Amino acid sequence: MIHNDLRETIADLEKRGDLIRVAEEISTQFEITNFLDRLVKADGPAVLFENVRGHSMPVLGNLYGTRDRTAHVLGAAKIDNLTERLEAFLSILDSGGPKSFMDKMKLLPKLKEIGDMMPEFVKTGACQEVVWDEPDATKLPVLRHWPLDGGPFITMGLTFTRNPVNNVLNCGLYRQQVYGPREIGMHWQKHKGGADHARLAREQRLRDWGAAAREPAPTGTAGNVDPKATPNPHAGERMSVAVAIGCDPVASFCGALPAPPDVNEMMIAGAIRGRPIQLVECKTIPGLHVPAEAEIIIEGWVDPFETRIEGPFGDHTGYYSPAEPFPVMHIECITTRRNPVYLTTVVGKPIMEDAWLGEAILRFTLPIMKRQFPEIVDVSLPPWGVFHNLMIISIKKSYPGQARKVMHGIWGLGQAMFTKTIIVVDHDVNLRDYAEVCFRTCASIDPVRDVEIVRGPVDQLDHAAIEPCFGGKMGIDATTKLPEEGLRRSWPPIVEPDAKAAERVDELWKLLGL
Repeated sequence: MIHNDLRETIADLEKRGDLIRVAEEISTQFEITNFLDRLVKADGPAVLFENVRGHSMPVLGNLYGTRDRTAHVLGAAKIDNLTERLEAFLSILDSGGPKSFMDKMKLLPKLKEIGDMMPEFVKTGACQEVVWDEPDATKLPVLRHWPLDGGPFITMGLTFTRNPVNNVLNCGLYRQQVYGPREIGMHWQKHKGGADHARLAREQRLRDWGAAAREPAPTGTAGNVDPKATPNPHAGERMSVAVAIGCDPVASFCGALPAPPDVNEMMIAGAIRGRPIQLVECKTIPGLHVPAEAEIIIEGWVDPFETRIEGPFGDHTGYYSPAEPFPVMHIECITTRRNPVYLTTVVGKPIMEDAWLGEAILRFTLPIMKRQFPEIVDVSLPPWGVFHNLMIISIKKSYPGQARKVMHGIWGLGQAMFTKTIIVVDHDVNLRDYAEVCFRTCASIDPVRDVEIVRGPVDQLDHAAIEPCFGGKMGIDATTKLPEEGLRRSWPPIVEPDAKAAERVDELWKLLGL
């Protein structure tokens, strides 16, 4: 079942016995975080806090807190099934396009399905049922997560911006620190789409200003405009931004996807849902659209030349990310549904809710990775590696150096470029059995021969890196070595039980109830 909005999700999970309601009073100051931290580590249900101290708005948490529930709210029987719609879409691209009239006719149903994925623009949306007289972010039940946090942080806000050059919509899942009633932080890291849009806006404004400065001086003045004597032309320069909180689970998931630049994440959401996401124009921002069924919309603007210290924040790495300068969003309008629900997530020491979101993202994007690297059999991101620290890949090896080829390909692939450690094993290794991965890796490497050390861009939250956003990476070739790779001896077979004996003992075990 694909849910149209968050309320359908809540009703469905409650019917399944996978959601609890907490009527007792609880505080946004560390208490909800502590509750959710314990709940996710116990594989507990989603939870709706109905009595949040100082707030009338309930808080929903742990929505993606287990592997099975994550798959369910994304409309799949299991996470691996998320690849099906993407595979169907990619099969059209693999076909090389229609070659004849009959080919075009055969593709019409698939092409219609792709058309159905595109967002649908509507005139009104439930997210605008209530327009606040005075926008005030402090009235939202935003959590203060961990003791050393710089303040309360919104953690499930989908941030919508438009590319100032080509006007393409971008959606990203960034955190926002609440500074006050009408100002929140905008933690888009420098490699993210929102930061790229802000960079383009700065560059565009600088070009405009430079062109103006080169204009001939008016009659009676001496020379062109002196930049040092001119008031800052960038002061108050605005880049429109909207934040949607409490979208349907698929839309929220797609906000976290590492989509290629200028690919509309809401189109991907339509692909997963099998029907389009409805978008409605913001109340105060012409041309910027947000999910119509969201619970809360925050509208405003960012001055691309203004920053403020944001953080620290107890992040998904299990450590506090430092206090650093990031842009500030100035709030002009807040709209909500009637009786809105505030959706949140908590990050910290793994395993947390984001582990299952990360696994779902990996399973969804795996078909793309396999098309670029046909030798790949499977990929795993162990949750303790917090996404960017460890990737394990199994490959069908057919030539020397193939593992290294895959490593360097991954380091050049979109957000995968941040991967700090890559382990490549043979195709017959079960990547979900970490004991087997450890055994096969340790038994198959000579560190002098099989370890690849490189430098490049790393995740901005990697506190151990040489420099912010730049550091070292390691690849480990744990595949069976070929003579061309320096192995001058035979590679021994793995000890395995006799197949017939194993079948007989299986029968005996059943008889004995073992």
